Amino acid sequence: MHVHTLKVPGATLRYETRGSGPALLLLPGGGADAAVWDPLADTLADHFTVVACDPRGTTRSPLDGPPADQSPAEQADDAALLLAAVTDEPAYVLGISAGAIVAVDLLQRHPALVRRVVAHEPPLVELLPDAAEQRSFFASVVEAHRERGVEAAMAVMAAGTGGGDAGGGTRGDAAGSERHAPAAHTPPPPEVFRRMSANAPFFLEHQLRQFTGHLPDLDALAPYADRLVPAAGEESRGLLLRRPAEALARRLGVGLAEFPGGHVGCVERPAAFADRLLDVLLKS
Repeated sequence: MHVHTLKVPGATLRYETRGSGPALLLLPGGGADAAVWDPLADTLADHFTVVACDPRGTTRSPLDGPPADQSPAEQADDAALLLAAVTDEPAYVLGISAGAIVAVDLLQRHPALVRRVVAHEPPLVELLPDAAEQRSFFASVVEAHRERGVEAAMAVMAAGTGGGDAGGGTRGDAAGSERHAPAAHTPPPPEVFRRMSANAPFFLEHQLRQFTGHLPDLDALAPYADRLVPAAGEESRGLLLRRPAEALARRLGVGLAEFPGGHVGCVERPAAFADRLLDVLLKS
């Protein structure tokens, strides 16, 4: 595994590469970084040049200035610059949660760079008929953070999503509901957990509402719908964070791919998740 940095407008990105073959860009959820992919990256590196990035604003990809609100478009442009730096061919892309929103926006804004996108449970609640209710819910999570801190905010998030975390990071997993508790998995090393946990305030203040409030341009996406695979966890059925993936698939007239585990199946069941991803990318 090799570590690199890339200067982009307003930030310096840290990213990792391993393996060989066509590029596969992995985009983590809000508050997480490239380490979230460690349990499956080596398996994927047998087939791809795996590129795992720390999004701007996380501890290892600092902004040039003070903390600022984030947008999917800005991070999609970062992803485009990163792909241009590592490959001259269209790439495969996997995004989970907030990273899935970026992946969808990347396809919409930079289609020439993308061969196929798997968007696993993007929390695009603006696609839902009850969007106003969900907008209010995520505002209540941010308010809980401002009034009572990170743990209180994550508890509100877990209660409203059935145990999922709209960022797809590590903190929400620990607050999972009894109804849909995460599958048994090896927890991240303490230093990784501490580093990602330190990103939670930034995610809650500057990314959660900004990303969940994003509405993709479905008309602009339509010509590239055959490159998009909306995906959802088998254990997410009936839960809030699965519904936007279902809506996206329905609105674009494409199929929904199910993956092992729940909202963060790549962490809960990494081996099975990697096998399913290879099936989707290489056999379809």
